[in-house]
Amino acid sequence: MTTVPAEINAAAIKASPSEKVTPMMAQYLRIKAEHPTMLVFYRMGDFYELFHDDAEKASRVLGITLTSRGTQNGQPIKMAGVPFHSLEGYLAKLVKIGESCAICEQIGDPATSKGPVERKVMRVVTPGTLTDADLLPEKSERPLLAVCMVSQRKVVTAGLAWLSLASGALKLMEFSGDARTVAVRLQQELERIAPAEMLRGDEAELFEDSTPPCHVNRVPDWHFDVVSGHKALMEQLGVSTLTGFGADGLGAAFGSAGALLRYAQSTQGKGLQHVNSITVETESEFIGLDAATRRNLELTETIRGQESPTLFSLLDHCRTAMGSRLLRYWLHHAKREQRVARSRHQAIAALSQADVTGSLSHVLAQVPDIERITTRIALLSARPRDLASLRDGLQQLPALRQLAQRAVQPDHGTDGAALVDSLATALATPEPCLDLLVRAIMAEPATMVRDGGVIARGFDAELDELRGLSENAGQYLVDLETRERARTGIANLRVEYNKVHGFYIEVTNGQADKVPDDYRRRQTLKNCERYITPELKAFEDKALSAQDRALAREKILYDQVLADLAPFIGTLQGIAQALAQLDALTALTDHALRNNWCAPQLVEEPCINIVEGRHPVVEGQIERFIANDCRFVNDRRLLLITGPNMGGKSTYMRQVALITLLAYVGSYVPAASATIGPIDRIFTRIGATDDLAGGRSTFMVEMTEAAAILNGATEHSLVLMDEIGRGTSTFDGLALAWAIARQLIDVSRSFTLFATHYFELTQLPESHPTAANVHLSAVEHKDSIVFLHAVQNGPASQSYGLQVAQLAGVPQTVIKAARKHLARLEAQALDAQPQLDLFAAPAVDANDDAAPVAAAAPAEDPALRALLSALDDLDPDALTPREALERLYQLKKLAEPALA
Repeated sequence: MTTVPAEINAAAIKASPSEKVTPMMAQYLRIKAEHPTMLVFYRMGDFYELFHDDAEKASRVLGITLTSRGTQNGQPIKMAGVPFHSLEGYLAKLVKIGESCAICEQIGDPATSKGPVERKVMRVVTPGTLTDADLLPEKSERPLLAVCMVSQRKVVTAGLAWLSLASGALKLMEFSGDARTVAVRLQQELERIAPAEMLRGDEAELFEDSTPPCHVNRVPDWHFDVVSGHKALMEQLGVSTLTGFGADGLGAAFGSAGALLRYAQSTQGKGLQHVNSITVETESEFIGLDAATRRNLELTETIRGQESPTLFSLLDHCRTAMGSRLLRYWLHHAKREQRVARSRHQAIAALSQADVTGSLSHVLAQVPDIERITTRIALLSARPRDLASLRDGLQQLPALRQLAQRAVQPDHGTDGAALVDSLATALATPEPCLDLLVRAIMAEPATMVRDGGVIARGFDAELDELRGLSENAGQYLVDLETRERARTGIANLRVEYNKVHGFYIEVTNGQADKVPDDYRRRQTLKNCERYITPELKAFEDKALSAQDRALAREKILYDQVLADLAPFIGTLQGIAQALAQLDALTALTDHALRNNWCAPQLVEEPCINIVEGRHPVVEGQIERFIANDCRFVNDRRLLLITGPNMGGKSTYMRQVALITLLAYVGSYVPAASATIGPIDRIFTRIGATDDLAGGRSTFMVEMTEAAAILNGATEHSLVLMDEIGRGTSTFDGLALAWAIARQLIDVSRSFTLFATHYFELTQLPESHPTAANVHLSAVEHKDSIVFLHAVQNGPASQSYGLQVAQLAGVPQTVIKAARKHLARLEAQALDAQPQLDLFAAPAVDANDDAAPVAAAAPAEDPALRALLSALDDLDPDALTPREALERLYQLKKLAEPALA
């Protein structure tokens, strides 16, 4: 977390009265005082240097050499530097760990500067304000977010504004409630938005009980003024009212937007002309997915934190970075409104029936990241190759538009695919923009404008002339020499050049009488004279400065091209959005065709009916995946799932959630058929680990997630509960699992998949008709077990815990000891009785149906107890035949009183 102080510590930047600060260091210290919390990269020739504490931190983080230069207050001035041409790589490392950097460039001319060259911070790089392609992740956004909190009479209102600077997408949200409710909701929204950087006021305390989810900057509270923010938004969008954007009634969100725009503009050093619209999001717009659900379903990151295999890595056949980012967004932001998903289903049907996915993928592969290039054009930071890529990408639009139009032809029976039709319309080529790029930019321009070779020939007559002078000087001199020899009759006349005297005409002393009157002596040598003519002088003036002037002219022209492209920014953003949608839909269509996925049916009645459903990720990881059905209707809302560990319970539960989510994303699904009703949220409680940093045990984490589900689930929610209550004692866990299941049945009435090893819970359907038992089947052969992974009606027959332990490689001696101990527990009917037999009815108090209790222990019998003790001490494998016979007689003797 970074705090911006009112002033930097003066002692750190001032020398003692007896020690003068060099002009260069004085300049640095002034610039550093303006950016006290940032690492200042100070340009000195071919290096960016850092000083004092900045140098020490950079040396430690980047692994660069720490040295010193001069002294200050009697102490060496620490210094570290990086080459100017490799700056971006170092910036990427710093931004990744949350550091902000100010890039200070030389803007003065060293040849004419008196004292240190004038320098100025030209760019500020922070985690949330990145636009450079080298610093940004290609397939995900890194938004900047601001939070404004307003309290009135115990009601707290949170206003959020977040901006993806690389795309120009600005979004607002606002919600109210008591302090605790708002804090929980804020945490959920931050997990969904996943900002790279967050702004908050000086006094705002948002995360007293938890770690901030990203890099946090404190800015003055007055930056969050609601009235000023509202005005700043209207000025940014160029409108006199925000009603057309659905922003009526907002307050705190305007304050956040004002602070965010101020901060973003200050980091870029210029306006944000590509931010020309806002979107207001509401709580009921998307299917709710909390952090635990996103993690457990492995949407874009595995539970171990890896990028694959995940649902996103499986579906991402996109050929553009824009398409990949949009697909990732869809997976995390599936809309509850069924109309949106249906339009995508129709688009996939149109693309698949027209058989154009292969051709679309081929053409899309030649399209660059137009979205981010457009942003860099707006910020005047686009590089020459960005414009060349944009030109080449725009030239692909006619082919893409033609392919999209083919998909909605009536002869394909898909004339109802309105989404594809609208995308085809949006892909119209902006001819004036493309014409400018074709005329202005070379086919393969240099990387940087300063290197020259960027502006195409024929675009500017003055530039062509300057290039001609620079490139054709040699030929000009040869031609001049030929003409002058013919004019003067001096056969050995030479036209030469050197760095000291420039261009000259050299004539030997023997031919001096033939020198024309317009020759002016430039230098006298022993055997010859060197002359200059008005024509040669004029050429010299042009030629010697032609290259520098050409580079300067090219820079002016390039800046003018960027300015001329500004009116097309809105058009280019629309094209980028259409390309991203077409790419994402093509990827989903391609995957559906390759893997035999079906079109889901979204209906208004509450139900989930999946026939032969498969886990989209797991089915590609194993040779033969067993498909299973899942049926929820109004009078069947909770499925109690039993079966052995490794039997497939968690996979089955996850596949139901993923199929449901995919249907609302707008994708086809891995099933023979799927009919799904309204869904507002998906909750999962699968697995748990200690939260050591937060001081929470495994059981506390488990109960926290369960509480979130019970407090938030509705009759339109899908709930996945796996092994609830296992983190505490058997009786406590069983009682909690029983009560939680009843709450979900009677109060929440959610569609619930409830996996458990507490076999007593399988009695729930007897008293709660909306619950039903299913199990994952397995068969036992001798001491081994075969998992069938098939979901069948009814409860499982046993747990198979010892067999699974044996498969896991637990030593045989341990397995034998466990079997003996299990036999003793069975005989004594203690806690482990539920693991013995699913159908053994436990004793239940007729006056209390809240939870079952264990059966009473058998009556005590001293003789029986002695016999069991002797049996327990017996190890047949360790006995000799003689010892075995003696023990047998001993056991017979002990058994006689017990059997009497």
